[in-house]
Amino acid sequence: MSLDLLRLQVSSGMVVAARHWRRICHTALTGYGISEACAAPLLMIVRLGDGVHQVAVAQAAGLESPSLVRLLDQLCKAGLVCRSEDPLDRRAKALSLTAEGRALAEAIEAELVRLRRDVLNGIDQADLEAALRVLRAFEAAGLGSAGGVA
Repeated sequence: MSLDLLRLQVSSGMVVAARHWRRICHTALTGYGISEACAAPLLMIVRLGDGVHQVAVAQAAGLESPSLVRLLDQLCKAGLVCRSEDPLDRRAKALSLTAEGRALAEAIEAELVRLRRDVLNGIDQADLEAALRVLRAFEAAGLGSAGGVA
């Protein structure tokens, strides 16, 4: 196989694999009564820690700020997230999980750990590290650009 064909298969395969992974996650999340869209910021807050700024959550989740604000509104209304002014910068909003939000995020995280183990079973660490280098190359290339072609 030529290098260009291999690159084509990697780039287009990532798009298809991402769709399948999202479908798997969506199916798993239905049992928790939360959408994949709302789960993303919830998980980012638990991973980054209470008091994290909205902008950091948006970056980690790959969301635009207006989209994140709408999701946070839903999460706050559901009693899962608390939004507060940062005492050092009142323009910035700090995010924290409620006890219910933390319990839900931890349950979802445990389910995702199980799913990753199932899906990636049999793939050794070196291959996972190589795959991560590939993903990071695409991420680095995409920063600041709006490509959409696979």
